[in-house]
Amino acid sequence: MSDAEWLAHRYDPGHDAFHFRRVSRDRRAAVPFLTDLHLGEENAPAILRRSDCRAAASDARAPLHFLFHSAYCASTMLAQLLDQPGVATSLSEPVLLNDMVGWRRRGAALGDHARAMDDALALLGRSFAPAEAVVIKPSNVFNPLARGAMTLRPDSRAILLYAPLRTFLLSVARKGLWCRLWCRELLEGYLADGFVQLGFEPRDYFRQSDLQVAAIGWLAQQQAFAALLAWAPDRIATIDSETLTRDLVAVAAAAMEHLRLTADPKKLAAHPAIGRNSKSGSDFAPGERQRDMAAAEASYGEEIEQVVGWAEVVGEQAGIPLTLSQPLLPPKR
Repeated sequence: MSDAEWLAHRYDPGHDAFHFRRVSRDRRAAVPFLTDLHLGEENAPAILRRSDCRAAASDARAPLHFLFHSAYCASTMLAQLLDQPGVATSLSEPVLLNDMVGWRRRGAALGDHARAMDDALALLGRSFAPAEAVVIKPSNVFNPLARGAMTLRPDSRAILLYAPLRTFLLSVARKGLWCRLWCRELLEGYLADGFVQLGFEPRDYFRQSDLQVAAIGWLAQQQAFAALLAWAPDRIATIDSETLTRDLVAVAAAAMEHLRLTADPKKLAAHPAIGRNSKSGSDFAPGERQRDMAAAEASYGEEIEQVVGWAEVVGEQAGIPLTLSQPLLPPKR
């Protein structure tokens, strides 16, 4: 419990126990997500009862903050930039929080779920050094539980990161069939969570194209982010992916300031996360992102134009802002 290398990786509600696996800081920085796919299977995890974890936990807690996102918006890169030894350690999409989502969907009682979530956050919030904060970037399947997590941690602050609608749809289109299927799976989960309040009947989704379904998922998250901002405006700031990728260092410095972390622009500018693909780890070729988007525009632009127009009408009827307020950086004039 005193060694942050022992990552709280899974939660087993049947035995009320946490599974731990040892993952060094360097290993965490080398993978995009803290999942078995990227870390490798752990066949012999350390398994501890939740009550024992609670009893052994330190009373002193590191500051804990969140980076919530709506996918395909460079959130992994920002999480990596925020990882600064001695200042903050970041956790990218820990599976433990996905377990919290799954358990809630299976009908976990609210009180039991809140107590387990409180302990899960305490375990994830163990830092490598006494002065460090912890920044958690959950998977976006966790977004329906974002407000609950921030309620459990009233001192936490959050950043909401999103891609503009058209940029998001271009990313989905160019990533191909698996991504379109993932968007349907995401919407299926959000519907189960009661997270989609856009006036559609369940059968309507069967009549929508893949990109319409992707747009519905984006709108649902944008709607929830706007509500989260209204709920805790003093604790939350926003940023979009285009602003982030245009000036990584300035956005990362503003993000650290918002999270009350000490930012060193020189260290940020020299961070290895800049200039590499956050998913594959390979170096970015100059203009690579722009070429990818231009190719997607050439192939799918007409379809995306139609879907964006449709989604804007749906969003307007539901009162959903396409651009979130309270940006980390003021918009350029």
